[in-house]
Amino acid sequence: MGVSILIVDDSAVMRTFIRRVLDLSGLETSQCLEAANGAEALEALQAHWVDVVLTDINMPVMSGEQMIRRLQQSAVLESLPVIVVSTDSTEARMRQMMELGARGYVKKPFQPEQLRREIERVLGVCDATG
Repeated sequence: MGVSILIVDDSAVMRTFIRRVLDLSGLETSQCLEAANGAEALEALQAHWVDVVLTDINMPVMSGEQMIRRLQQSAVLESLPVIVVSTDSTEARMRQMMELGARGYVKKPFQPEQLRREIERVLGVCDATG
């Protein structure tokens, strides 16, 4: 059974790129949903459960930071693992996002293996090949 993922990024090109990277990584996915901002992501999560959310930080309407805050306020969604995928890779920003509730952080640009490893780490999935 594959991993169900929600990709949240205001750039359609970046969402497509992340989907492609996931394909190249060899990670088995069962479902890959997309949202252009945090508000769309929260709406999508009302209708579909996912295993992990990959989110950018800086987006119009609702940022990734605001979305994570909203997830943390929900008894149902607070345990949903969120991995931030962002060009903003300062130590302070990474620490802030982790303190808000993100479980992982991947800096753009990244290699397919990096994204796969972070998803597997956050989900507690061990790859038999090491």
